[in-house]
Amino acid sequence: MGEMETAPKPGRDVPPKKDKLQTKRKKPRRYWEEETVPTTDGASPGPPCNKKNRELRPQRPKNAHILKKSRISKQPQVPKKPREWKNPESQRSLSGAQDPFPGPAPVPVEVVQKFCRIDKSRKLPRSKAKTRSRLEVAEAEEEETSIKAARSELLLAEEPGFLEGEDGEDTAKICQADIVEAVDIASAAKHFDLNLRQFGPYRLNYSRTGRHLAFGGRRGHVAALDWVTKKLMCEINVMEAVRDIRFLHSEALLAVAQNRWLHIYDNQGIELHCIRRCDRVTRLEFLPFHFLLATASETGFLTYLDVSVGKIVAALNARAGRLDVMSQNPYNAVIHLGHSNGTVSLWSPAMKEPLAKILCHRGGVRAVAVDSTGTYMATSGLDHQLKIFDLRGTYQPLSTRTLPHGAGHLAFSQRGLLVAGMGDVVNIWAGQGKGSPPSLEQPYLTHRLSGPVHGLQFCPFEDVLGVGHSGGVTSMLVPGAGEPNFDGLESNPYRSRKQRQEWEVKALLEKVPAELICLDPRALAEVDVISLEQGKKERIERLGYDPEAKAPFQPKPKQKGRSSTASLVKRKRKVMDEEHRDKVRQSLQLQQQQQQKEAKAKSTGARPSALDRFVR
Repeated sequence: MGEMETAPKPGRDVPPKKDKLQTKRKKPRRYWEEETVPTTDGASPGPPCNKKNRELRPQRPKNAHILKKSRISKQPQVPKKPREWKNPESQRSLSGAQDPFPGPAPVPVEVVQKFCRIDKSRKLPRSKAKTRSRLEVAEAEEEETSIKAARSELLLAEEPGFLEGEDGEDTAKICQADIVEAVDIASAAKHFDLNLRQFGPYRLNYSRTGRHLAFGGRRGHVAALDWVTKKLMCEINVMEAVRDIRFLHSEALLAVAQNRWLHIYDNQGIELHCIRRCDRVTRLEFLPFHFLLATASETGFLTYLDVSVGKIVAALNARAGRLDVMSQNPYNAVIHLGHSNGTVSLWSPAMKEPLAKILCHRGGVRAVAVDSTGTYMATSGLDHQLKIFDLRGTYQPLSTRTLPHGAGHLAFSQRGLLVAGMGDVVNIWAGQGKGSPPSLEQPYLTHRLSGPVHGLQFCPFEDVLGVGHSGGVTSMLVPGAGEPNFDGLESNPYRSRKQRQEWEVKALLEKVPAELICLDPRALAEVDVISLEQGKKERIERLGYDPEAKAPFQPKPKQKGRSSTASLVKRKRKVMDEEHRDKVRQSLQLQQQQQQKEAKAKSTGARPSALDRFVR
């Protein structure tokens, strides 16, 4: 007989039985998972399908619901490294491709600090928990805003540029004709000369957008034009001396300081107002965020006129004689006045006395200028000295230079360039950039005019310097002077008439009160600890005791409905009234004892007089 066929033993040639879970259903493939390729043996290379080793869908972090509760998180949103999942395939997109740069783009810490406005070195004052939480939320919001501003800085396409000489070449020897020949046609058209010798010398002023130019001659000539397109808006002769001219909040209104009074004109040359309370005005300054027109007069008065309501806010007597030197600090809206005794005083409409006085020169002050950041102040005097002061609390001179003729006019640009007019010569000094003082060692540019300088101003958002002199008006090209990027919602040079009207309504709604002008505007957002302590002292004197010295009474809970809210309030009120009566009774006893001591001291002192009957 042949060999009998035997049944195969389990575990040798028989394939193992499949798991029940695998036979029942097959695990679906997710879109982020790659398709598994079966091996030669027919078994999948994946892990076993038990509960411990089963692959799960990548879930959302457990603390994701925290971001939904509060719109602004209290923690500073500093960009962190992207969280690495255990399953790297879960970071794939719908198309299957993996993001090479996961998470938010990193932001340099130096750029974030440039936009940060909160000093974290100063600790928060001790306050209630609710107030402290609000301050922390405000800090987090400000930090988030600074990060967003640092990210959006990449969108600023334009960059400032300066003249650079070749192999130690002196840029002061470069003439305006050489610059005009080297630049493009549109930039070359910004350099022009207006020959107006008949009505000079001229003072000029640019609008806040930098698009319009107004100038007035000493012999009554007043004109306003769009200097980019050379389109004339108005031209009149007021038939009396013009000492200064200023645009108001927009190019539609013009303030002219004439021989006797202050006059307001529109852009068509029509006289709208004649303000006779502002007489003998020598200098004008306009504060755009407060809608205030500051005037300095021959009589020594500094007057603030609110142009939105036509009311004089303050009229301050400087007690320093004729006021002929005035400038404003764009950072905090403080007015700087130069006097004949060599001092510069700082004024605010909320105070009748100057906020500070700085001794700058041994002779009279001829010109004052403050940069756009409010950090540096340049002054020139009769002692032929040009000084730059630090306004950050020290008021000390940083650099000094002796000029051959002395500077009669000074002006700062948006990027920190300083220009000085000395006779018929204009010298410009440059620094390291915006926020740094200009170096007075070597001039950046030099230009000679056809007459003595009478007015200087840099054009906003343009590399242009406007000079008014006895021969007319000159527009110079100064590379690197203006801010290349402008805010279209604040100062848009290309805005239409409708946009200007909408901006004017918005600016009036956001007008800053004149009482808030101070040396440090950041102090307005801080807690006034001195006033809080003073109020606490007055409250203690009024009540006769300190109500916060003892912890408030907390009644114990009772049974049978006697712990309702109304009963608890009644019990608290009863205990507070008893404590108050005791404190008042003690204070009255102390007052009676003190009066008795004073009466005894009087009786034991001098002899009684017939006039004692009139003593109460």
